[in-house]
Amino acid sequence: MIEGLEVEILEKIKIARNKNDKVVKVVEEMKKVGVKVLQEEEWQIEEDLVLKEEKMYVLKDKKLRAEIIWLHHNGPVVGHESRWKTVELVMRNYWWLK
Repeated sequence: MIEGLEVEILEKIKIARNKNDKVVKVVEEMKKVGVKVLQEEEWQIEEDLVLKEEKMYVLKDKKLRAEIIWLHHNGPVVGHESRWKTVELVMRNYWWLK
């Protein structure tokens, strides 16, 4: 569930989609021909977001990814979490390649 400060992150993810990214290009082509699901629901398009296994795909944007990590590590709701707890929290809603 996305709420609070994550709503701002969601908007930044939507804006970041305009960047030159192979995954976004493929998904845009899928949208043009009306494809909503690819590879047995692994990839989907939902409300202008690209989802991989029901998690928001985040483009290769170091600043945006760092903001997502910070939010889950130092955010006002979670406090200061350990490295592995932060990874677990981020992986609940977000997905990206190295």
